[in-house]
Amino acid sequence: MYAIVKTGGKQYKVEQGQTLLVERLHVDEGQTVSLEPLMIRGEGEAVTIDAAGLAKAKVEAKVVAHERGPKLRVVKFKPKRGYRRRNGHRQELTRIEVTSVGLGAGSTAAKPKAAAAPKAADKPKAPVESKAAVETPASEKED
Repeated sequence: MYAIVKTGGKQYKVEQGQTLLVERLHVDEGQTVSLEPLMIRGEGEAVTIDAAGLAKAKVEAKVVAHERGPKLRVVKFKPKRGYRRRNGHRQELTRIEVTSVGLGAGSTAAKPKAAAAPKAADKPKAPVESKAAVETPASEKED
């Protein structure tokens, strides 16, 4: 079973037991965090992407550690002007371990549902008169 989750403005494909680095989460180490699922698929089940099915889905992860990414050098340079700037940046990251991926107990959201009959077919539409039938003939207008 796997899921596509969204955190920190990015999307990740996760499975149970997987560890990954995400943007910094404001949660202490060792605590559990719930991730927002965008899609979920079980073993031999259909893909669930509808809002009702995703409301029942749960993806939970444990915060393992808070880390910093590699140092990136940012250089600005304009020739013939003596303008040189150098900055560094290290991204704040959180390492998480996915503890559970699944749908709610007894959920049938992953199975395809039969389409309901359209309601418009039940009610007959009222006939619409055309403008040509409503207007008076040109011969009557001249009098």
